[in-house]
Amino acid sequence: MPNVRKCLLYCNGVLEPLYLCPNGARCATWFQDPTRFTGTMDAFVKIVRHEGTRTLWSGLPATLVMTVPATAIYFTAYDQLKAFLSGRALTSDLYAPMVAGALARLGTVTVISPLELVRTKLQAQHVSYRELGACVRAAVAQGGWRSLWLGWGPTALRDVPFSALYWFNYELVKTWLSGLRPKDRTSVGISFVAGGISGTVAAILTLPFDVVKTQRQVALGAVEAVRVSPLHADSTWLLLRRIRAESGTRGLFAGFLPRIIKAAPSCAIMISTYEFGKSFFQRLNREQPLGP
Repeated sequence: MPNVRKCLLYCNGVLEPLYLCPNGARCATWFQDPTRFTGTMDAFVKIVRHEGTRTLWSGLPATLVMTVPATAIYFTAYDQLKAFLSGRALTSDLYAPMVAGALARLGTVTVISPLELVRTKLQAQHVSYRELGACVRAAVAQGGWRSLWLGWGPTALRDVPFSALYWFNYELVKTWLSGLRPKDRTSVGISFVAGGISGTVAAILTLPFDVVKTQRQVALGAVEAVRVSPLHADSTWLLLRRIRAESGTRGLFAGFLPRIIKAAPSCAIMISTYEFGKSFFQRLNREQPLGP
């Protein structure tokens, strides 16, 4: 689907630097040396100064490899599920986007979880692909193939509610904005604004699960030089309580600003590009119907 490919490249190619070492998790030596970060802009400046501009796009190849199938699966599943649920007694039209978004994301998270784990590892510890392969092989040898889905629980707890909230709010905001401009109901601008607002709200409410997910995945196959303390608790809720006990409520919202400044524009770019592409190809199909 050309529109799917456009939106994933625009979103991840432009905004990948904003996802580097998310949540302020204790990552690798190269992030702790020579100084600690005091804020988002301070992190940008120091990373560029000491590691170079290319480091801001660390893990981009893995991100694109993950995002191509994830975006195709997610948007296709959402559109099909929404069409199936709309008008049925099981769900009202108001809640159909919420249910469709949650189910579509659950399936996508399950399929893409190993690639998400690899992406997080590349960004958090700045390891080479050879070292990453060694980490993955060691993890599989110790914990079996299930170890590649490490972090699936908190990822699902973050992404499924995020998608449910996002699509519910997106359809509401889009309908409201379209009512203000009835002659421009398919405007890319309306989709952009609605996507940005909805993404911001959903990102704030699901941030604690993102903190847990990142800490779990960073700990995969930690090598001696990195010295990341492993998290032994299996339960996501235990980890949430541990983080709150050690760092307070603020610890559950570590990385608030980077997540917001990534989520808002990425959601806006993603949905507006997708809506534009879908509208364009629907119009093209009407004007040039397929032959027998």
